[in-house]
Amino acid sequence: MSQDKKIIAAEKAIEYVKNDMKIGLGTGSTADEFTKILSKKIIEGLDVICVPTSKKTEKLAIELSIPLSTLSELGSLDLTVDGTDEVDSNLSLIKGGGGALLREKIIAYNSKSLIIIADDSKKVKKLGDFKLPIEISKFEHSTINDKILLKLEEIGYFGESFIRKLNSKNFITDGGNLIYDFSIGSIEEPYMVNQIVNSIPGVIENGLFVDMADVVILGKKGDIEVIKR
Repeated sequence: MSQDKKIIAAEKAIEYVKNDMKIGLGTGSTADEFTKILSKKIIEGLDVICVPTSKKTEKLAIELSIPLSTLSELGSLDLTVDGTDEVDSNLSLIKGGGGALLREKIIAYNSKSLIIIADDSKKVKKLGDFKLPIEISKFEHSTINDKILLKLEEIGYFGESFIRKLNSKNFITDGGNLIYDFSIGSIEEPYMVNQIVNSIPGVIENGLFVDMADVVILGKKGDIEVIKR
């Protein structure tokens, strides 16, 4: 059923796509549904060019014969369609469960509009049930992690963190960095946490997307909910 909800959300997002658009392609299972539907529209004659947010998405897009480019070539994008791990009532997000948070944020920031698609289970009152991913430099990463925990404690967030693993080895992002996942409870001030974390040397980026989503499309059982900022 969750997969059906993802498809429902992805199908709605396609309605925002017009000819000659430059589109950012998100990463993750829900974003993949959008990419698959988009490829069918291209076969039917839709003329767009896309920028992927990860190597995984790039591979899928190539397999589906979707025309690709880069931000440096296109300058900016008309819209990006991506998934999320959590979304609150203010449309703040936690992203990065798939490990592509840095490239996702770069692409989203350089888009005129960010459309988020998800199943309705991703909607929460407050962010924080999903662990906050933070991408960190390999250099002295354990010290950087300790400093993040200390700085978060100073603003009232207490918890723990774990380095992300894949097949018993440290997970490495497309940018060659590490990810630590932080469990710090309910995030009452996403903007403040975002600013504090990103001010620490060695932090590449974090998974809080604040004031970035313009439209959130939630797939429900046989229905959708569209929330606009």
